[in-house]
Amino acid sequence: MKNNNNIKTFVAVGIGAALFFVLGRFVAIPSPVPNTNISLQYAVLGLLAAMYGPVAGGLIGFIGHALIDLSWGGSPWWSWVIASAFTGVVVGLFAKKLNVQEGNFNKAKFAMFAVANLIAHAVAWIVVAPVLDILIYAEPVKKVFAQGAFAAVSNIITAVVVGGLLILAYTKTIALSLIHISEPPR
Repeated sequence: MKNNNNIKTFVAVGIGAALFFVLGRFVAIPSPVPNTNISLQYAVLGLLAAMYGPVAGGLIGFIGHALIDLSWGGSPWWSWVIASAFTGVVVGLFAKKLNVQEGNFNKAKFAMFAVANLIAHAVAWIVVAPVLDILIYAEPVKKVFAQGAFAAVSNIITAVVVGGLLILAYTKTIALSLIHISEPPR
């Protein structure tokens, strides 16, 4: 049984990193803050981290963000790659409490998902990314904290709203399949 879970997690990391890359590279919405986009990939990261836990969430954020940066022809911007990985890890730490595979995503679990994303994105983009930008790249303090604040707010909104809708849709399909399984044959 554990080997089956490892395979599912491995596949989830591959699919999640690919989705993170595609959404981040081709569906990024420009923002008024330079070098900062409104990023829908954090909704997918939130969903998969909530389903598969902190290791999967961290790897999806790390690999997906590194691929986005590499696709632009440069090297990864490690401070933001690490912040994406951090976000996946933190949201993934709530996976057991959310128990998405159970098929029950009620108001309390939605609130927990929202709090997990709020904490993860606030710390990742207001602390981790700007501090690493300053330490690694000697970026201007005002610039990186402005970028981080905007990224935190926009990522929290997209992760909670779109990610919450994705989890709700996913759990509804589980609930429907459980109803059909429990019905006696006709």
